[in-house]
Amino acid sequence: MASGGAKSAAFVLLLLNLLLYFVVSVIAVWAVNHAIMRSRETASVLEVPARIFPIYFPFGNMATGYLVIFSLIAGIVGMTTSATGIQNITRGGIANLHAAAASSLITLFLTFLAMGLACKEIDIGWTDANLRTLEVMVIFVSATQLFCTGAVHAGVSDVTNTQSAYRGGRV
Repeated sequence: MASGGAKSAAFVLLLLNLLLYFVVSVIAVWAVNHAIMRSRETASVLEVPARIFPIYFPFGNMATGYLVIFSLIAGIVGMTTSATGIQNITRGGIANLHAAAASSLITLFLTFLAMGLACKEIDIGWTDANLRTLEVMVIFVSATQLFCTGAVHAGVSDVTNTQSAYRGGRV
């Protein structure tokens, strides 16, 4: 990124997203572990279709399973994208910036999917405090990922315009 402002904004947002995706992943892993530990005694009294699924979420509502699984996927992909995005931003080549922009966009879409499921779980009704924390964190990280994706794409267009101006002889 040619301008220091866009580079520092994207770098700070990537660091923030790395931390937020880590928190989302930890809460989602806790929920999966809690569901695995309690599913044997809880799912044994259920009907056959619910007993077939290996992880039964005995807490939350009907959207909890989807929220937890997609939050876990978005959290792991988001941490990986943020870590590699930090490396790509500091290297600064045009190919590295395009890689950071593409992976940031994919992470944004996965996070929006998890955010939609969090909103659906809020709409359905009652959840306990840990799931509310996961819902809030997913909604918050989707907003920061949106800003981060915008900052990375702004930096890519800035570098592309600068390089094309140098090649065209305008500068």
